[in-house]
Amino acid sequence: MYLHLGQDTVIKVSDIVGIFDMETSTISHTTRDYLSAAQKAGRVVNVSMEMPKSFVLCCDKKNRVNVYITQISSVTLLKRTGFMDEIANV
Repeated sequence: MYLHLGQDTVIKVSDIVGIFDMETSTISHTTRDYLSAAQKAGRVVNVSMEMPKSFVLCCDKKNRVNVYITQISSVTLLKRTGFMDEIANV
């Protein structure tokens, strides 16, 4: 299954490590440092030029982690993955 992040960007749900809210997660100095290091390493993809609401960490088959910054909220992205539906059926 695939997740649409906005614009023309689609990622595999199986590659997702985490979906994070930009406002609450960047309070931590550690998270800000990680995002800064990822930016310097060229591993950040800014999906939209609008105000970012969330970021998604993805790990590909070669264990490279990429960060996708998107204007779509983390709650909406989580709903799109269907992950919460799977938990409800357990």
